[in-house]
Amino acid sequence: MSCYFDSQNLRILLVKTSSLGDVLHNMPVATDIMRHFPNAKIDWVVEESFVSLPRLHPAVRKVIPVAVRRWRNKLFKTDTWREIFALRNTIGSQHYDYAIDTQGLIKSALLMRFSSGLRCGFDKNSAREPSSVNFYQRTFSVAKEQHAVERNRQLAAQALGYRAEGKPVYGICVPAISHTAWHAAKPYVVLLHATSRTDKLWSESNWIALGCYLSTIGLACILPWGSKVEHMRSIRISNSISGAVIPPPLSLDEISSLLGGAEAVIGVDTGLAHLATALGVSTVGIYTATDPTLTGLYAGKSAVNLGNIGQSPEVSDVIDALKRITAC
Repeated sequence: MSCYFDSQNLRILLVKTSSLGDVLHNMPVATDIMRHFPNAKIDWVVEESFVSLPRLHPAVRKVIPVAVRRWRNKLFKTDTWREIFALRNTIGSQHYDYAIDTQGLIKSALLMRFSSGLRCGFDKNSAREPSSVNFYQRTFSVAKEQHAVERNRQLAAQALGYRAEGKPVYGICVPAISHTAWHAAKPYVVLLHATSRTDKLWSESNWIALGCYLSTIGLACILPWGSKVEHMRSIRISNSISGAVIPPPLSLDEISSLLGGAEAVIGVDTGLAHLATALGVSTVGIYTATDPTLTGLYAGKSAVNLGNIGQSPEVSDVIDALKRITAC
């Protein structure tokens, strides 16, 4: 049953801390909430390295950074506990009507304990870590055999009493940032070759063959990077592609702007490919070591997932997919 309380100024705390892709998969929740409760005030608890992401959504009023990844390696340090107490005071000083944990982990459930709102989360058969249910006041059953975006939407919908229907809307507003110092003058495609695990990589020879094809049809290839190893790979690939561009190190806002202006984005299993999808850019996802069924790119006809565990797609597969979703 759908509920509309436009006159209620609901205060809602969303807890989705990491990773980059997981945070992006939670963006449609903020859109859904504002669609049903236009006067709602939404705050979001997220890992400090991803604070720029929720800020891209106009419905998010306040972003509250946490540092669980850093704290767990320095648990006995005074500074760590000082930061944890400060976080508790920050969250506890706010009045929330609801706190919704779409992460489904013990760490996220513990963070939600600082909130005064009704603590809502997945039930024991739905949560990623069943023990997290001990910290919730209300739990909800959400089928696991569906994409993470829909699981997040359905949890929030059940907690707040509406139905999550229709295509998910990520609701991201791209920051306007100039790239004139290094940017390609012609239309471009972003090649996201970097990822967290070596078994998720696509071969450099494949990237070169793909880049050469894109160059012949008048598209510049831009190869972002985030580490020394990734920078060297960008250099090796770009050396064999006419007109390829290697940008300087980019902030999350800058790379959001870069992705948002692309003709298309092609990437391995990485959070930035999900960001491109969330920005509404035509995106091809290349999977070599993971199954994209539940956590792959999710944006209808503008996104295509190729490959699977031990099934690396061919260059021709990527080119065919790109032709289907763009004019390339």
